[in-house]
Formats: sequence, C-alpha cells, structure tokens
Amino acid sequence: MNTSVAVPRFLRGDRTRYWGLFFAGVWLVFLVPVVVSAARRGTVRDWLGIAVLVAFSVAYLLAITVMRRFFRARTPGYQRFGVTMLVVLVVLAVCAVLLLGADALSTAPYLAVTGVVVFRRWGPLWVIALAAVVEGLARLTTGWQHLDGIGYSVLGAGFIMWGVILMMQRNLELVRTREAEAELAVETERVRFARDLHDILGHSLTVITVKAELAGRLIEVDPVRAQAEVAELERLARDALADVRRTVVGYREITLPGELARARAALQTAGITASVSSSAEAPPSHLRELFAWVVREGVTNVVRHSRATECSVTVAPLSVTVRDNGVGPGTDTVTGGNGLRGIRERAAAVGARVVAGAAGPRGFSLEVSATGAEPGEVRP
Repeated sequence: MNTSVAVPRFLRGDRTRYWGLFFAGVWLVFLVPVVVSAARRGTVRDWLGIAVLVAFSVAYLLAITVMRRFFRARTPGYQRFGVTMLVVLVVLAVCAVLLLGADALSTAPYLAVTGVVVFRRWGPLWVIALAAVVEGLARLTTGWQHLDGIGYSVLGAGFIMWGVILMMQRNLELVRTREAEAELAVETERVRFARDLHDILGHSLTVITVKAELAGRLIEVDPVRAQAEVAELERLARDALADVRRTVVGYREITLPGELARARAALQTAGITASVSSSAEAPPSHLRELFAWVVREGVTNVVRHSRATECSVTVAPLSVTVRDNGVGPGTDTVTGGNGLRGIRERAAAVGARVVAGAAGPRGFSLEVSATGAEPGEVRP
C-alpha cells in the first residue's frame, strides 16, 4: 500500500526562494501602523490610500523576488525590469503620500532597498538622493516636522541592503570559482587518463601487432616457434588488459625495471638489435616513473615508426636516452605526437628537460634529463 503523503507543489520547488520571499515581506510590518491609522479615520481618501499601500506591497514583493532570481542567474533584461518596477513603486508611493499624508513616507525605505537591488554599484547614490528628498519633505512641509530624521532610516535600510548585495556577489563569485576549479580538475583528470591510456595501449598493441605478424610468417616454416609466439601474444594481451584496469582504478605506477625488460623483448621481437641498460636502480626514486614512461614511449615509437636495425636504451642517474639508427624524425614525431606530449608534461612536473630530434646522420634520439640534482637525491 502506498502511504506516501502528497506534498504541496509550492513546497516541492526551491525552498530558498520562499525563504527569500519571507524575509523580504516581513519588513512590510512597518506599514501596518499606517494602514491601522488610516482605517481608524475611515474616509474614502484613507481607504484609497490603503488600497495603494496594498498594491505597493505586492509590487515590492514581486520586484524583490524576481530581481533576486535575476541576480543569481544573471538573466539578460533584469535591469530593464528592475527600473520598470522601481518606477511603479515610486508612483505608488507618491500616490500614497498624496492620499495619506506624512505617514505614507514610511514607504521610502522600501524604495531605497529596491533601488539598491536594481542599481547595485550605483545604489548608494540612489539611497543618498532619496534620503535627501524625504528629509527635505519632512522638514519643509507644514505639519510633517514630527518625521524629522526619516532620512536616516532611508540611509540605514539602503546601505544595509547594499552590504547584503556585496556579500551575495562575493559568495556567488566564490561559488562560480569553485565550480570552474572543479571543471578544470575534471578536464585535467580526463586528459591525464587519455594520456596514460594512449601510452599503455600504444605500446602493448604495437608489440602485439609485431608478434602477430611474426607468428603469421612462422606458422608455415616453424610451427613450434609460431605456437610460442601465439602464447606470448596471449600473455601480452592479458598484461595490456591488466594495465588498463589499473589505469581505470587510478593506479598509474609503472616500474623502470619492468619497462626495460619489456623494451628488450619488444625490440628483439621486431628484429631490432637491442642494447638496453640494466642500471634501473641508478635514478632517484622521484625520476623512476618518468624514466619508465620515456622508455615505454621511446621504444614503442622505434618499433612502430623507425624501421631501425639497432636501438639503445641508456639509463643514467639523471637521464634516460632512447636512440635508434632508423629513418630519423618526422614532423609529427617531434611536435605533434600524443605520446611525446605526455612525456613533456610528465617531465615538466618534476623539472626535467626533454630533447627529441635527429641523432647523427641517421636515426632519432629521445633524451630526458633532470638537471640541478645530485645522483641519489630525492626531491619532495
């Protein structure tokens, strides 16, 4: 049995909107004495004045509520609407003063508040001008001297509202800044994930492709070795799947010894004479992950693009170099590749330098070095 209770529609919306309406309307209580005094006199003029005050209250609530929504959303046209509503309120306030006399000057603080919401930056000028007019009327009009000082009420209400407006603007700017930072963090993580996925799959799929081609050539002439290559293909595919899974869950660490071993196997599979350094423990710990990515990306490019017969991978305490004797660099290899772009980003994060370009008369060299650090020094 469904025991849910129906909730009124006005309670299912943005409740802060109704709280704002409540706090804007609660100050209308200061018009109650004016209405009571006019009702006691009971003349036609007084009842007309009461009707004008009711219309003034409704227009005031409408103006504040709509302008508050415009204030948050920065909707175009809010200034035109606000000025229109302020003109309506001024006309109603003048009519109330003509009908009810000095008591209707109690509408002035509401005009000050509305003007601050409409004009914002220029709100203080509106408040000062309105206070001067009201104070002048109270001092110069016969029988209104008891309202001497009402200008201070206008100034107080207006400047308090101006302070609230400034606070709201700063809060909104803070919220928007946090939203922008959150969007930037998401975009940065998306780029990082795409870069890591490219590096991982680019290397693994390149080696798998080479081994598949080799197995295809050997299947007729050396079935036993072809079977071994197929088994190696299965292992590489499983390793690639595991790498992708680790990347998806945010585990990005790769090891330099593991990448050196993979580089040696990938180069040999591709028929490239490999000279791979075995000093994987020489670099400080803060450089090892970077050097591992350099080895992976460099060897992948050698196997995929270079048509080289020899390749050397040299790891020193503060540098790593991948060099081949192939056809040399293409424009895309040096400037536009996603892999090399990812290496530059990682190197910049630890203060390292990337040099990529032609190596002698033939070949390509990728070198990453960290200057200004002593061997074995671990930077924070």
